[in-house]
Amino acid sequence: MKNLIYLLLLVVSLPSFAARQFDIEVILFKRNIAPEQVNESWPDQQAAIDTSSAIDFGDTARLKARGIRPMSPSRFRLNNQYNKLKGHAGFTPLAHFGWRQGDLSKAAAPRIHITAGKDFSAQFLADGIPAASAASEALPASNTSTDGLIITTDNSAATDLNAGIDSQSTGGPLYELDGTIKVYVQHYLFTEANLELREPSRREVVVGADIDSTLDPLATEGNVQVGHLQEVKKQVDVEEFLKGYQFNQQRKMRSGETHYLDHPLMGMIIQIRKING
Repeated sequence: MKNLIYLLLLVVSLPSFAARQFDIEVILFKRNIAPEQVNESWPDQQAAIDTSSAIDFGDTARLKARGIRPMSPSRFRLNNQYNKLKGHAGFTPLAHFGWRQGDLSKAAAPRIHITAGKDFSAQFLADGIPAASAASEALPASNTSTDGLIITTDNSAATDLNAGIDSQSTGGPLYELDGTIKVYVQHYLFTEANLELREPSRREVVVGADIDSTLDPLATEGNVQVGHLQEVKKQVDVEEFLKGYQFNQQRKMRSGETHYLDHPLMGMIIQIRKING
């Protein structure tokens, strides 16, 4: 009888457990510091973050089909943190957004594609090379516009989270911040963030070589030929390119907690709240 009671209690509790809902609120920001001033070393080229299977935050139809509903700014609770970042000379907020989702497992929860900040596609190609060096004139600025969801941002205008646009594709937007965020439940709440901050940088490139032709490569000394090495001088130029700095973190959380995910050049504030009732 006692076991039967426990079983009945479990069956009764299952619907409420399955119906759990969470509000996820996120702030993404960058530090106003030149990467060269940070005691870190980043490669000039990194493998691009794969966003092919992620759902763009502006694609509300696909999000809804996966049990995710974008959050209205009226439900934000991190406005105070956002305003402090906005008023601080050392930081620039790039995005403030949120969504509601159910009790999704790691396999069921989708990766959400986020883009924010400036669009560098007029100055650079997707691989970071200056557009002017690949054509006789710079590419025109992207005027792509969709009906994507508008999020709060601090770039003098709202950021359009374009639905269905891959920033890595040729001729598409090349946003300052690009990447994916995923939240799922596995006993605890987990957040996975894979983001890339793009900043114009400078590097030296070899554009040619000068050979000193005044040296005789086969000068003779008596009856012996002596080979002289020719002096080669590299021609080095300095070019501007778009460099990516990646932010890849996973964090275990409890509902109601506010977490700060740190990086030398950027940061992420996230709060996950369980919806009561």
